[in-house]
Amino acid sequence: MTKKLLPTTVVGSYPQPDWLVDRAMLSKTVPRVRMDIWRVAPQWLEQAQDDATLLAIRDMERAGIDIITDGEMRRESYSNRFATALEGIDTARPGEVKARSGHQTPVPRIVGKVRRKGPVEVRDMEFLRANTDRVAKITLPGPFTMSQQAVNEFYRDEEEMVMDYAVAVNAEARDLERAGADIIQLDEPWLRNDPEAAKRVAVKAIDRALEGLKVPTIVHLCFGYAALVAGETKPVGYSFLPQLADSVAQQISIEAAQPRLDLGVLQELAPKTVLLGVIDLNDQQAETPGVVADRIRAGLKFIGPDKLIPAPDCGMKYLPRAVAFAKLSALSQGAAIVRTEL
Repeated sequence: MTKKLLPTTVVGSYPQPDWLVDRAMLSKTVPRVRMDIWRVAPQWLEQAQDDATLLAIRDMERAGIDIITDGEMRRESYSNRFATALEGIDTARPGEVKARSGHQTPVPRIVGKVRRKGPVEVRDMEFLRANTDRVAKITLPGPFTMSQQAVNEFYRDEEEMVMDYAVAVNAEARDLERAGADIIQLDEPWLRNDPEAAKRVAVKAIDRALEGLKVPTIVHLCFGYAALVAGETKPVGYSFLPQLADSVAQQISIEAAQPRLDLGVLQELAPKTVLLGVIDLNDQQAETPGVVADRIRAGLKFIGPDKLIPAPDCGMKYLPRAVAFAKLSALSQGAAIVRTEL
């Protein structure tokens, strides 16, 4: 990990180029099953994804971001690539669940015991590690979120289902650590979809998913992509957040800028490090470095500078690339302003 105070990071995704994906199709949904958004023929797709990944890496480096990802260029969504690669999952005849946007969404059906069949993101991590000397993070969908994004037609005990997802995530995470990941993040935005179920099993599942890892680990929560979930519908507080103070994850990543989150909740996450969302992804104009600095200072009223990592609210894949780059540049410059004050 970087020893710099207020190191900047991204949450995960970066805009995929128009020549790689059909962004108009992608803009309508967050895919839970596989979705043919790719503009490149199958025999050239991996090469095209490699090229897009290099663009994302270099943009993050040029913007001055300290902790980068691969931009998730190979994924249709943050969760579906891993979730649909597991044994026990039927995507040929999907079920439906109500998304947090209120729309019915096609999702995998669980028709057998959930198991990891083999590596899914390991080559992604190897490619990232080979192409940057920055601190490199990779993300995985969390076990609770994947269980919420599926129709269960196999398990009688839902806790057993969530824990099987956790075992699968842990096997992948251990391989990602061996492939060179400096940090591993679990995306768990659906913790607030069923807070009661989350209270029963989520922390237990997160701990199992992160078991045995030696690199720093993160749990990310948000209220949904700004492009698909209107800001006025977002609450100013999380229904499931302080409970994560008891998890083994060293860091918690939260959306704060767009919903104007009450930052007093940061005190309840001690002693965790917090990735604080200071970039509003609903705003198509890039923040100024001064606005970013003000949002960081607001967080520092409740948490020490050694425990705060400035970040965007969420993944940036739904933004135009030029806007995303400008926002990351402002993030880097805003953090530098506050760093000089410390």
